[in-house]
Amino acid sequence: MSDQRTGWSWFERDNVQIETSSATAELPDIARELRVAYARCFSGPAGEKVLKHLKSITLNRSFGPDASADLLRHTEGQRQLVTYIKSQYENGRKGQ
Repeated sequence: MSDQRTGWSWFERDNVQIETSSATAELPDIARELRVAYARCFSGPAGEKVLKHLKSITLNRSFGPDASADLLRHTEGQRQLVTYIKSQYENGRKGQ
């Protein structure tokens, strides 16, 4: 053992090797292409109708005080997904 270290010295930054692949380098372009695909998918009358329906059954839905925790959790997951789709669609339309 030629280079034996003690304590936290093995954790020094100069010893860390980070590999980057071409797939990692392309992530911003892939993400942008995906947002544009969302914009294409939901643009037009049919896509807008689907988004409006998804909003009505998730974002615009409310429950009374007797709603179970399971129902609230399930609905919150749906809301998060619809919000994500809407965000991707809007950013794709802006070309971002």
